Amino acid sequence: MAHHASAKKRIRQTARRTQVNRIRLSAVRTSIRKVEEAIAGGDQAVAQAAFKAAQPMIARGAQKGVLHANMASRKLSRLAKRIKEMAA
Repeated sequence: MAHHASAKKRIRQTARRTQVNRIRLSAVRTSIRKVEEAIAGGDQAVAQAAFKAAQPMIARGAQKGVLHANMASRKLSRLAKRIKEMAA
């Protein structure tokens, strides 16, 4: 248990930040899942629309630090590639 005021404050800040980060990460995962479901559905137009909505969410997740920048870039690249392959 924390005994100093500064340690108590850090506990409060960490709890608040953890909650915000969980919400952000959940939103990113949901947007990725929607794209993957659209790809599985086979409709390229729906998949493209879902990807357009997910793109800023993933980039923002990387910017805010809930995702590693390389992971976000890789995920966007692979999703775009899968959508592009749907046309072929």
